[in-house]
Amino acid sequence: MMPKEIYNQINAKKIIENLEKRNMQGFFVKTKEDALKKALELMPKKSTVCFGGSQSIAQIGLIDALHNEDYIVYDRAKANSQEEIDDIYRKAFTSDFYLASANAITLDGKIVNIDGTGNRVAAMIYGPKNVILIVGINKIAKDEASAIDRVKNYASPINAIRLNRKTPCAIKGNCYDCLADDTICCVTTVTRYSRYKDRIKVILVEEELGY
Repeated sequence: MMPKEIYNQINAKKIIENLEKRNMQGFFVKTKEDALKKALELMPKKSTVCFGGSQSIAQIGLIDALHNEDYIVYDRAKANSQEEIDDIYRKAFTSDFYLASANAITLDGKIVNIDGTGNRVAAMIYGPKNVILIVGINKIAKDEASAIDRVKNYASPINAIRLNRKTPCAIKGNCYDCLADDTICCVTTVTRYSRYKDRIKVILVEEELGY
């Protein structure tokens, strides 16, 4: 085993143990294919499933798999109007499973997210019976402060560029704590404990996923 693999396994073991202390469940897999297999194992067929705009769940092929398997899928990409999108946002709260990623996860098992509309973090916090997060190894941060810094000065600028937002970070590459109409940093959440045991399940992937 290569030194980097050993290092990744050490950190993954630490995170999974700390997630358990926080009433959450963690899994560590090596590849995107393994992550897809594990996610589908966790979701019984005919379950209702909803998800946000996660690049990570798309990269492992999970969205395509859901549409090709026997699931009831609420997919905003299939909506024909803003009204339909809003309806799908609300359906997330009664879904059997909500799928997303995390902007960062700390070594002590905290999940950190910064959101624009807020539908993603709202569903992660309350509503769906189960939340499954697909998290690449690149999302690991030392602590909460490092995690927030990672999101503000790395993930958010890249996402603002991807979404063609007119924000200072999309132009200059780092956070200006802006109040621009186009900001995607409206809500910051830190999930430090799950009220309901194992409702939140984190699949850590030993590959880079998302931003």
